[in-house]
Amino acid sequence: MPEFIFNIPNLLSISRIVLIPLFIYLLSQKTVESWILAIVVFIIASLTDLLDGWSARKLKQESEFGKFIDPLADKILVIASLSALMTMDPNFQIFDFWMILIIVGRDIMITIMRSLAIKKGKPLRTNRFGKFKTGFQMVSIIIIIMIYIVRKKGIFVTYRSVPYWIMIGITLLTALSGLRYLITNWYLFFPKKNKNNDPI
Repeated sequence: MPEFIFNIPNLLSISRIVLIPLFIYLLSQKTVESWILAIVVFIIASLTDLLDGWSARKLKQESEFGKFIDPLADKILVIASLSALMTMDPNFQIFDFWMILIIVGRDIMITIMRSLAIKKGKPLRTNRFGKFKTGFQMVSIIIIIMIYIVRKKGIFVTYRSVPYWIMIGITLLTALSGLRYLITNWYLFFPKKNKNNDPI
């Protein structure tokens, strides 16, 4: 793990993780007021994902720790939030957690690939699809909570399975993102060759 550097971008990334317990607590209260506050907290946490990268470039405070903690904070926030939503929704059963396993598995694979890239001295090839996936996950979490709110207030009655199908969409998009990374960076899993083409 890279050495921690005390600066604004890194503090913003860490704040994303710090806000998770508060978000889950508000979600667990199961009142309209607490769910509205949960959305506010989640939006603030999501905005730090934009602000940490922007501030790092603007203030010229990019660091190896920042490159490490930024995507990790995203993963922890999304996985913790989706797990909490699935736990509190009676329409989700224990066997439905295969969706979380796919999301976690994808993130573990990306982490391993990032470590291999560092070890081999090569960049991990990224693409905008990964950022789109993260944005879709975060927007979907907000939509699911809003569905709970309108149901509880009796404003609009949706099909009870709507959050389930949103989760299916999140899972499929996450799996496709992982497959895209795998295809783009497949060479990382093969031994590095020297000038004589011998694996080293």
